[in-house]
Amino acid sequence: MDARAFVLGMSALAAGICTLAGLGSGLGQGIAAGQAAAAVSRQPEARGSIMSTMLIGAAVAETCSVYGLIIALILLLANPLIALL
Repeated sequence: MDARAFVLGMSALAAGICTLAGLGSGLGQGIAAGQAAAAVSRQPEARGSIMSTMLIGAAVAETCSVYGLIIALILLLANPLIALL
C-alpha cells in the first residue's frame, strides 16, 4: 500500500468528519432561535435583551463550525502530514 495515498485518503475522511461540526452548530443555533422566539412571545418588552443574548450565543456557536471548516481546508489543501512521509 502506498503511504501517500493512505495519508491522503485518511485526510479526506478526517476533513469530512470535521465538516460535521457545522451540523451541531446549525442545530444549536436553530434551537436557540426557536427558544428566543418563544421567549419574545412571552415577554415582548424584553425583546432587546433576549435578541442580543441570542446573537452573542449564535456567534460563539458559529466559531465551532468555522474551526471545523479551517481544519478541513488545511487537511485537503495544505496537508502537513504529507511532509512527514
